[in-house]
Amino acid sequence: MTLADDRPRAAPLVDAAEQSLRAWLSPGRRRRGDRLPPEHELAAMLGISRGTLRAALKRLEASGEIVRRRGSGTFVGHVGEAAELSAGLEVLESYTSLARRQGLRLSVSELCVGTAPAGDEAEAALGLAPGASTLVVTRTLLADGERAAWMRDVVAPSVSIPRSALVERRLRDGHMLLDVLAEHGLAVAYARTQVRAVLVMPGEPLADALGLEAPVAALDLTETMHDRDGRPLQHSRNVFGPGRMSVHINRALRHDEPLRSILPPLARRA
Repeated sequence: MTLADDRPRAAPLVDAAEQSLRAWLSPGRRRRGDRLPPEHELAAMLGISRGTLRAALKRLEASGEIVRRRGSGTFVGHVGEAAELSAGLEVLESYTSLARRQGLRLSVSELCVGTAPAGDEAEAALGLAPGASTLVVTRTLLADGERAAWMRDVVAPSVSIPRSALVERRLRDGHMLLDVLAEHGLAVAYARTQVRAVLVMPGEPLADALGLEAPVAALDLTETMHDRDGRPLQHSRNVFGPGRMSVHINRALRHDEPLRSILPPLARRA
């Protein structure tokens, strides 16, 4: 086989190695300045030759994603930006709608739809008896093909729901359970949302779902949706990986308490 024959075959291997390395260097896994393992370890990890690895590393060095220092090793350079959702908390809006407006494509992996125990938190939120089972949906949300969030939705037993097969099909298309239930006449009036940070450690189920290999703080949005009469309909927990969701709140002064009324009076000039 001639050298000319080898070149077309080598390029796809280098492309695949480059993509694998870029995913390995993605936000939440590595930080700027982290040292990469020796070449023989990286090559073994990816199942490629050291020659293919060096070609892929050369591309990443050219883009600034890694930095090579003679005598010191290879280090993480700038880390590419992750696909991020941005939401205001004043309005209840489906992540599907947010993603569409922001030009992101949503999909799911590890989807599970079925009857299961609601869990303590959902039981309390939905007013269920201890150990109650109902429709539970879990999955990992992907934004532009990258792991963005782990989601768990629990639907109150009193809510009329479509067939599980239909729910699964819609969720695989990137829709939220809120979208599916709204399509079937569920009137959600408002949601109470709790925002908190949670520490995710390597080896935990959350870390596996989000593809995290280092301790990170994740954004946890837990909410209960209600109808107009205040009846709880659905309890959701959505844990977003680092850089995958930003939230903001528009705040205004109360009209009956202008800013000047809460500031200390200025001292009179002598």
